[in-house]
Amino acid sequence: MKIVAVRSFIKFLKLTKPYSIAYETFSDVELVFFEIELANGLVGIGSASPAEEVVGESPQQTLQSLQADFVQQLIGRDIRHFRQILFEACQYFGYLPGTLAAIDLALHDVFCKYLDIPVVDFYGRKFDGLPTSVTIGIKGVDETLEEAKEYLELGFSVVKLKTGINYQEDLERVRALRKTFGRDLVIRVDANQGYNLETLMRWFEQSRDLEIELIEQPLKVGEEALLQQTLSYASLIVADESLKDAKYALRFAQKPQIFGIYNIKLMKCGGILPALEIAQIAKNADINIFWGCNDESISSISAALHTAYASPNTKYLDLDGSFDLAEDLVKGGFQVQNGKMFISNRPGFGFDKL
Repeated sequence: MKIVAVRSFIKFLKLTKPYSIAYETFSDVELVFFEIELANGLVGIGSASPAEEVVGESPQQTLQSLQADFVQQLIGRDIRHFRQILFEACQYFGYLPGTLAAIDLALHDVFCKYLDIPVVDFYGRKFDGLPTSVTIGIKGVDETLEEAKEYLELGFSVVKLKTGINYQEDLERVRALRKTFGRDLVIRVDANQGYNLETLMRWFEQSRDLEIELIEQPLKVGEEALLQQTLSYASLIVADESLKDAKYALRFAQKPQIFGIYNIKLMKCGGILPALEIAQIAKNADINIFWGCNDESISSISAALHTAYASPNTKYLDLDGSFDLAEDLVKGGFQVQNGKMFISNRPGFGFDKL
């Protein structure tokens, strides 16, 4: 079946509520959408939300890349050769993960629509429903408690607390959550590179009784060697900004392992195929997988969920990136019930264009 058209465009979307992390405050997001249409009328949709501060690619650059001659020349190609097309895209674009993710997702979506199966079943379904965390930005104790209460009332039981500006205030917020909600709440922490080694060691020493499930990327990219001094806590430490692609996954899999968990984001590694590469390396190294996201469309969150449920060493979901969008261009794809995410059994990624 031939590709007959490709389309790309950028959309500026507001968030329902701004939030802060260690180095920035967000109130909106720019998403790039990419569509591939087949001769039989089927359309696959991919989207990209690259974090420029992490991967060095902006949404505007993604859009420009998706309008390159290489992409236009996909017209006339056979969708059954989608993996060859992805190989060629990687050779052409190099490390432009937003661009590659948009192409990868659109190809997967339309190819599995062509096969009339969900993407997860193309790779083999390992899970049906896992709980996702929901994110609370950096804010005061009272605001943190109020937001956590709202999430619990909605059925969520796992929160991810953004930290990294002042570790003592961070600990105060965690203590307040634990005191108020007890074990009804699973608490994760994302420091977004906001700590130094001394602060991190103090954090671990002073949080032993707080039952924190994990901490994401506490030190800056490039300071990974310092984590040799925290090996007793390695099982709790998640590689995020440090883990961009399979080469980094291989490096951090070497003994002694400084990260016990890998955060895989389709927007960071470039789509489903590279994500599965990282997941396989992690599996062979007995490293758990944490599936993360940026602020994203339902289209790419659905793609991440399919990939997560096709990976046997998936342990954690943090796929709340579409929850706070004031609008989107697609609907469906998955359902959330009591904090657990369930994918649609429809072909492709199972969402509908609005």
